[in-house]
Amino acid sequence: MKAEIFLPDDYRPAEDEPFMNERQLEYFRRKLLAWKAEILAESMQTIEGMKDSTRNIPDLADRASEETDRAIELRTRDRQRKLIAKIDAALRRIEDGEYGYCEITGEPISLKRLDARPIATMTLEAQERHERREKVHRDD
Repeated sequence: MKAEIFLPDDYRPAEDEPFMNERQLEYFRRKLLAWKAEILAESMQTIEGMKDSTRNIPDLADRASEETDRAIELRTRDRQRKLIAKIDAALRRIEDGEYGYCEITGEPISLKRLDARPIATMTLEAQERHERREKVHRDD
């Protein structure tokens, strides 16, 4: 088991320190775990809310409106379920020592990008190329 890494509350990864050192990895690990915990808490609230709102509504318009709201909520939760899988994959990459490096080019992903989107797997340039190719093939 690894020793706990001290990380000040105001710590932010900086460009002038070694890339993906223990402090940076711990920073992103904690950020990912907090994000996952937040999503799971919201999911529990949704489940509780849906249990509470299960009732027979006689007015058809009100029932349709509630069913639409429920469908939107379930679609949001499904997207978040997929996001949790990406967070788990990022946590595995941290454990494997692959986190922070582009899966296409092997180059370091910028700290600003990782801070904004900690599940990023590609550099901004590689992501843009990927999206352009995807758009071209989608138009075919």
